[in-house]
Amino acid sequence: MTRTPQEVFADHGKRLGTGNLDLIAGNYTEDAVLITPAGAFQGRPGVRQVIGRLLADLPDADWQLTPQFAGEVLFLRWSASTRAHQVADGVDTFVFRDGLISAQTVRYTLTDRTD
Repeated sequence: MTRTPQEVFADHGKRLGTGNLDLIAGNYTEDAVLITPAGAFQGRPGVRQVIGRLLADLPDADWQLTPQFAGEVLFLRWSASTRAHQVADGVDTFVFRDGLISAQTVRYTLTDRTD
């Protein structure tokens, strides 16, 4: 039975919490594409690169997520903070296929914490 987008997204959050890039990449299709302001990244190696950068930017972050699902698409507004950095304007879009993530856009501005 194929997982719903909501189930995949919930599992994705759990996997992100582990920091294990191979485990995280397992939630993506082999031919997944991730698009960021730095360019388009292909497949699970691209997932590891993009998500690895995100996790390095925001280690042990406190995340605030506002997901909006529409069928096989998720629009996600998010913010996050660590002891040193914060993101107030995170926006991702996910496209799901066959119980996995097949495409994702990732965009955020990393700033130093001011409080």
